[in-house]
Amino acid sequence: MGRPHGAHDGPAREGSWEAVLHAASEGDRLLVFSGAREEDGLLDPRAHRAIGVVYDPAGEHYGNYVPTVLPRRYDAFVYLDETEALRAFEMRVRKDGEPPETFPFGE
Repeated sequence: MGRPHGAHDGPAREGSWEAVLHAASEGDRLLVFSGAREEDGLLDPRAHRAIGVVYDPAGEHYGNYVPTVLPRRYDAFVYLDETEALRAFEMRVRKDGEPPETFPFGE
């Protein structure tokens, strides 16, 4: 089993939703929260890696998490056990030095 990864290529904080989901099963999962009950353990607030934050490795353990009750924040949740960074498209610059008008979708 691989180590839990999120958008930030590092192990998830202990006790976070990402760490719990990684420990609960191997691989990716789709969670749909219709009818979540207290006994399912899904209504407990846990740390959850924030989406869209500016990543700072020094603050990963403290600053990139928000307290979250998954079924109250989302109708469904896609968990990806391992991810990797996106790589930039190769871009041909126009003769005037500007990117193509419809970048990144065409020229």
